Amino acid sequence: QVQLVESGGGLVQAGGSLSLSCADSGRTLSTYAMGWFRQAPGKEREFVAGMSRAAGRTFYADSVKGRFTISRDNAKVYLQMNSLNPEDTAVYYCTAKTTVYIDGTVYRNANDYHYWGQGTQVTVSS
Repeated sequence: QVQLVESGGGLVQAGGSLSLSCADSGRTLSTYAMGWFRQAPGKEREFVAGMSRAAGRTFYADSVKGRFTISRDNAKVYLQMNSLNPEDTAVYYCTAKTTVYIDGTVYRNANDYHYWGQGTQVTVSS
């Protein structure tokens, strides 16, 4: 059973940076396509960034492109967030998708993903 746990959230001033990480109790995440989503109060959950299982392909929401970077190693997936602004305030969720093919597909739809973490709060003050 995959159990994703996010860490690294917190409170930061506008213009600052935070780094989130996500792991599955020390087990490898290399067999999954991975993603980060976020949900702000009163809003729907939205895609932030995704990374393919293979080939290291990434995709970002327009709102975070150039500021956020998704990366991974065998054990964890990371989200480096720079130049944060109050609109980035949300609960951030790590998610994983079991893939049949070892390919470079990046998934952007929440319904594509099979496993979700409990979320970590990111608050950006103005």
